[in-house]
Amino acid sequence: MRQRVVRVALTAALVAVVLLAVPLALAIRSSLYADQRDTLERAALAAAVHVSPDYVTGDPVELPAPPAGGRLGLYDPQSRLRAGSGPRSGDSPVRQSLGGEAVRGRAGPDLVVAVPVSHAEKVIGVVRASSPAVAVRNRVAVAWLLLLGVAAVALAVAVLVARRQARVLAAPLEDLSRQCRAVTEGDLNVRAAPSSVAEIDQVARTHNEMLHSLSELLRRERDFTANASHQLRTPLTGLQLALEAGLAQDDDARLRPVLAEALATTQRLHHTVEEVLRLSRSREAVRPTAGTIVVRQLLRETEERWHGLFAEDGRRLECGTQDAPVDVRVPGAPVSEVLGILLDNARAHGRGTVRVAVRDLDDTLAFDVSDEGAVAGEPARLFDRGHTGGGPGTGIGLALARDLAVSLGGRLALTRADPATFTLLVPVHQDETAAAPE
Repeated sequence: MRQRVVRVALTAALVAVVLLAVPLALAIRSSLYADQRDTLERAALAAAVHVSPDYVTGDPVELPAPPAGGRLGLYDPQSRLRAGSGPRSGDSPVRQSLGGEAVRGRAGPDLVVAVPVSHAEKVIGVVRASSPAVAVRNRVAVAWLLLLGVAAVALAVAVLVARRQARVLAAPLEDLSRQCRAVTEGDLNVRAAPSSVAEIDQVARTHNEMLHSLSELLRRERDFTANASHQLRTPLTGLQLALEAGLAQDDDARLRPVLAEALATTQRLHHTVEEVLRLSRSREAVRPTAGTIVVRQLLRETEERWHGLFAEDGRRLECGTQDAPVDVRVPGAPVSEVLGILLDNARAHGRGTVRVAVRDLDDTLAFDVSDEGAVAGEPARLFDRGHTGGGPGTGIGLALARDLAVSLGGRLALTRADPATFTLLVPVHQDETAAAPE
């Protein structure tokens, strides 16, 4: 910004100097030439006063001294030089002045003024005064050099003033930029200081008010997260303990599978709550704290969990790999949660057979979840929180799945609209491989 302010100020000063200096330079030139002609005319008029009518009969004529560096001469009506200095034969200004009027003009390299000498209403001669034009040109050049120096000084002063003003204007904005950078790094306690510029102070006050509102919003969100963590974990833990106690005491063969399924569902819900709370505490892409699981076991558990639900709807679920190593370990809870969201989305919005396939992409595993339906609406808005596409649901599932994928250091995207195919990319490191269970 500082350079921009200096450029603007310098451009404005340069335009002002040009608009002022060019007419002034022309005026100086015209004035110096006019002054020299006036000097010549005064010298010629002073000489004409000393001319006696008897000079035509041979009386000597005493002319005053000519202008500095110039010449002064008296010419008779036949344009012959009778006294003083000048060309022997009168030039064009002399001949024109014999008509009875003073003439200003140029003769070769000289400025010439010719004044008629009258007696008894007759022109009896002409006084010619001249000086070299180069002398005036030199004076014009000196004046122009002085004017150029003044313009250069004016531009230098304009640059100094512009740099100072640029510092005054840019310093509070640079400070505000540093405050914004600190906010992006997570420091919400910084505040912009007031400056001497009213408009920038208004922006700073708005910025500080925004930070205050944002801090309050984040504080309420943290309080809600802490409350939700306490209020959800405690009942879930109690429910798990009750189900485990029921399994340990109940010998009814019909109730044990139901209790086991309820316990597994409760445990999955517990992991889901943990992941959601972890995401609410941090937006950074960090590695999840949950344990890892081999791909084979993950697919088996996913199929066991969702096969019955799809069968109730008269649909099939197929899980398999496409040349992908089944002994690679991936974060169990978050990947299972993302696959669960995608399968639930396929169950609610898709149709036909649903397929879960795993592909090997060197250091990344790709989990493809597809069905025989098609995605309607704008694919770019599918992951917007609250967007339901006009169908059932709250519009949170895919947004949550995307956040979970980012927390793994991966990515979730719609790779095909027809048939609908979502792809979850999960980075795999060498320390996440293990031998497959027998």
